[in-house]
Amino acid sequence: MSSKAKKVYECSSCGYESPTWEGKCPSCKSWNSFLEVQKFKEKKTDAARTAIIKGYQRDGNKSVPILIQEVETGTTTRFVTQDEELNRVLGGGIVSGSVVLVGGQPGVGKSTLLLQLALQNKLGVLYVSGEESEEQIKLRANRIKTGNKDCYLYTDVSTDSIIKEASKIKPQILIIDSIQTLSSPIVDSIPGSISQIRECAYELQRFAKESGITVFIIGHITKDGNIAGPKILEHIVDTVLQFEGDVNYAYRVLRTTKNRFGSTDEIGIYEMISSGLRTVSNPSELFLRQGDHSLSGSAISATLEGLRPMLIEVQALVSTAVYGTPQRSSTGFDLRRLSMLLAVLEKRGGFAFGHNDIFLNIAGGIKVNDPSMDLSIIAALLSSLEDSPIEEGICFAGEVGLSGEIRSVNKLEQRIQEADRLGFKRIFISKYNTKGMDLGKYDIEISKIGKVEELYNELFV
Repeated sequence: MSSKAKKVYECSSCGYESPTWEGKCPSCKSWNSFLEVQKFKEKKTDAARTAIIKGYQRDGNKSVPILIQEVETGTTTRFVTQDEELNRVLGGGIVSGSVVLVGGQPGVGKSTLLLQLALQNKLGVLYVSGEESEEQIKLRANRIKTGNKDCYLYTDVSTDSIIKEASKIKPQILIIDSIQTLSSPIVDSIPGSISQIRECAYELQRFAKESGITVFIIGHITKDGNIAGPKILEHIVDTVLQFEGDVNYAYRVLRTTKNRFGSTDEIGIYEMISSGLRTVSNPSELFLRQGDHSLSGSAISATLEGLRPMLIEVQALVSTAVYGTPQRSSTGFDLRRLSMLLAVLEKRGGFAFGHNDIFLNIAGGIKVNDPSMDLSIIAALLSSLEDSPIEEGICFAGEVGLSGEIRSVNKLEQRIQEADRLGFKRIFISKYNTKGMDLGKYDIEISKIGKVEELYNELFV
């Protein structure tokens, strides 16, 4: 490699290079994403990369073209962990030789999640940290119930050293904490730069495929909530997991945004406790109302997160605006969607919300995007406006259109089954959502409505 450097500008979103600064990236169309970097004229060939991973292949057979009808399916090797929620989001377990990227905001529990994976399963694990010392990791591990004697700690940031140590230990899982701290010897730039993240991810991906070792990579996120580094980082890996949750609440949600070996519809739910993360097998009981049930402005929604039905409490507060312009505030739900529902109630139902402050909260700190939340939100708003509580044992599942109609939602039977299992007495759904369904097999009373006015008449008249 030569040491002569030149100044270029690199897009922090996609890695596009330009000799001059540009306001908008021609490749990914991001604004104000170009950063000045120093580029070195280096002999960066594929042979240089191969030298780092040389000798770690599972076998010496090279890939050759094969007819698609001759390809055998069902040969993917998975190993199931003791973490049922992680197994769920990965599609049934960890796939050997896969690369999994885990992103999330600081303090949400990414390192704790993967340290639990390393300590609570009888698997060979190499935990590599470029941010913490062995003593810091050990102090965090003391809080977690351990049962694995084959977990190695290694603090280094060079991909060359990491891959060499992994080839000696031959673990089943290699954990990298985090990709932004690593550096490759064949790239002359600082750790965390676009070039380093791209090169390190490529080397780890190639090592995983050739050695059969599963690699988990922790990635930092930007202030916009996206995983830091070039977008190609998410394209290189096999699976992208997003660990979400408000640090002020105990609950965490693990989502799959990309999965080459399974569905992206599943989610995992955890509760942060003193000894680490506890899996939550029945999330409905966590998000249901607590305390006095006779207060107005509270409604229960039969929602669906991925393929998992959940019952979640919606809280609304409608009060007279005393500071001039009415306030609109929403926590856990899209504020623009709330504004639309208020407009529907004003125009189609004749309810006066224009001079009131509106506050909406999804209990438990969870964020929900399911359209079926609409009906429960309208019920909570009307309950607070009338200052009349909704009868206990009632839940809602329905989308609201701009004309005030109650529209059908998907997977309705799963929502009804969950409400029935938890002992609810009545559920409100769209009358257009019952075609081909056998509603007589449920103990819960099913009320079918078509307009928002009908909901008001059923609840408060």
